[in-house]
Amino acid sequence: MTTHTHHTDQQHPEPAAGPRVAVVTGGSRGIGRAVSQKLAEDGLAVVVNYARDASAAEETVEAITAAGGRAVAVQADVAEEKEVAALFDRAEDEFGGVDVVVNSAGRMTLSTVADLDLAALDAMHRTNIRGTFVVAQQAARRLRAGGSFIGFSTSVVGAQYPTYGAYAASKGAVEAMTLILARELRGRDVTVNTVAPGPTATDLFLDGKTPEQVDRLAKTPPLERLGSPEDIAAVVAFLGSPAGHWVNGQILRANGGLV
Repeated sequence: MTTHTHHTDQQHPEPAAGPRVAVVTGGSRGIGRAVSQKLAEDGLAVVVNYARDASAAEETVEAITAAGGRAVAVQADVAEEKEVAALFDRAEDEFGGVDVVVNSAGRMTLSTVADLDLAALDAMHRTNIRGTFVVAQQAARRLRAGGSFIGFSTSVVGAQYPTYGAYAASKGAVEAMTLILARELRGRDVTVNTVAPGPTATDLFLDGKTPEQVDRLAKTPPLERLGSPEDIAAVVAFLGSPAGHWVNGQILRANGGLV
């Protein structure tokens, strides 16, 4: 059964009059922190979202403000629609609107399909799929003309490494939504893209891996190194900028040439 819901009262926000504004989920650590700092360097006011680690979020905000940027830290669980709505409310109240939404919040548990604890599967589904959907839903309702939504996948969706089955499946769902949402926003002058990093030197990636495993993965791409959070932040910043606005509905595998 197909249910059609029409939001007849939904507004199409006008373009920004002042500085552009970004909401970055999972913005307190790793790639999310690098994205927050890069967007701030590019002149955007940044709402740094975090789930639990308030001190890490405040460190990100302090780094941005020390460099002359504007930022605030706001707690919200991306899977909780009321909390995410309040996050966007705060962005609008604090800075006047929302122009770029980057959903970098994510969860990863590695295991073979046969041995995966289904509670871990549910947790990844909640953050990676439901969380992306909830954030995208608010972005679709609130992004101003000229705006961008940027989701996060993983290059493992293409590389198909063992033990990544559940994680890759959760990120495959993000990729499946990307062009559909872009098409649903026809006429809004809002782009939707997903970045799929390869091996990137973050705590999330390095956790639980031996130096030998890290070294092997680093040598896999033709560039023979791990990506840095700043490498990924540069791609996100391009997609969120006027220069990248002709790119729409795409999955960008930012991975140094990893298959």
